[in-house]
Amino acid sequence: MSHPVLSAYRSVRADMAEACRRAGRDPGDVALVAVTKTHDADAILPVLEEGHRIYGENRVQEAKGKWPALKERFPGIELHLIGPLQTNKVAEAVALFDVIQTVDRPRLAAALAKEMARQKKSPKLLVQVNTGLEAQKAGLAPDQVAGFIAASAREHGLTFAGLMCIPPVDEDPAPHFRMLANLARANGLAGLSMGMSSDYAVAIAEGATAVRVGSAIFGARPPLAPAHG
Repeated sequence: MSHPVLSAYRSVRADMAEACRRAGRDPGDVALVAVTKTHDADAILPVLEEGHRIYGENRVQEAKGKWPALKERFPGIELHLIGPLQTNKVAEAVALFDVIQTVDRPRLAAALAKEMARQKKSPKLLVQVNTGLEAQKAGLAPDQVAGFIAASAREHGLTFAGLMCIPPVDEDPAPHFRMLANLARANGLAGLSMGMSSDYAVAIAEGATAVRVGSAIFGARPPLAPAHG
């Protein structure tokens, strides 16, 4: 009998393929970022052994304790930072992550540009957009996105691969996904990281190129120990 995590992973894959079929899209055009925050290496192994290579973590410190050994053991892993990034963690983030999805302020853009030059590394960068204008949530207001992209290019030589959002939990996500897709189009960006365990099919219908799915694969998260990162 297959491992419960593996069954859940295959089920998400099948659901994604079906959502792509309904939207008239190629399943190969939508990446599954398997979100492993608070899950240890043992919980992730069945999915790694199945051949999945794209993973997301929320915190630099947690990822640092878990992924270097797994990256050695399983070549070809693409690791995404999908949680807020503090400027004092930028050096570690650039060293560890292949994609940083949460760039959302000029000071962070400046720190990333400096560190990428120092380490001679070029992780892909996405701009996080606060589509619901929620005070407690990170991300740029939609009307700040174009100016931020232009300033980051002009002042720091940064280019972005796409946009990312987390819609308000109590609202229909579709209009938020549509807004993000329109913003990306207006700024000439192809990447759209949107959709999580509860709404990834909706995100695929609205053009997501990456969905971030954690609990639908790995189950409820274990309680989080206090940490900084």
